[in-house]
Amino acid sequence: MGYVPRLKQEYKDRVVQALTEEFSYANVMQVPKLEKIVLSRGVGGAVADKKLIDHAIEEFGKITGQKAIATISKKDVASFKLRKGMPIGAKVTLRGEKMYEFLDRLVTSALPRVRDFNGIKANGFDGRGNYNLGITEQIIFPEINIDKVNRIAGMDITFVTSASTDKEAKSLLTELGLPFKKN
Repeated sequence: MGYVPRLKQEYKDRVVQALTEEFSYANVMQVPKLEKIVLSRGVGGAVADKKLIDHAIEEFGKITGQKAIATISKKDVASFKLRKGMPIGAKVTLRGEKMYEFLDRLVTSALPRVRDFNGIKANGFDGRGNYNLGITEQIIFPEINIDKVNRIAGMDITFVTSASTDKEAKSLLTELGLPFKKN
C-alpha cells in the first residue's frame, strides 16, 4: 500500500472517533479535518537586499521539504521605497502527506526546543475554524543549521481546517497533538 504518515494514520484510527463522540456527529464526513498548513514570512529588508528572499525560500525548503515561492508587493509604497511587483516575503502551502509530516515534526521536535515553552496560546483562532501561530525564531527547527543562519527571523503558521467553529477546530488540533496552554 505504501507509506502513510503517523499523524494521518492516527487521525483515521483515533481522532475521528474521539471527535465524533465529543460533538455527536451523525456522519463521519462531518468530522473536521486539517486541509492545509501555510507557512509565511515577510522579509522587510528585501527592498534593499534581494538575497534575503533567497535565504528565506531556502530555509522554508529545508523546513518543509517543499520549494517556497516569493510573495510580491501589490502596490507602490513610497515611504518604504517599495515598488509594485518587488518580492517582499516567502510562503509555502503544505497539503497531504507533507502537511502531516510537517505537523508531526513541529509538535515532536520543534516546539519543545522553544525556550521556556509551556504551550501555545489558544487565542489565535479566527472565528471560522482556522488557527494562526507565530514563531519568533526559525532555529527551533532541527533542519536549520544555526551556523549558516545569517539572520534570526520568525514566521507565521496557519492551520486551515474544515471545522465550522473554533471549538471544533481547537479539539481537532488538540487531538492531533498541538500543546495548547491550560487557561
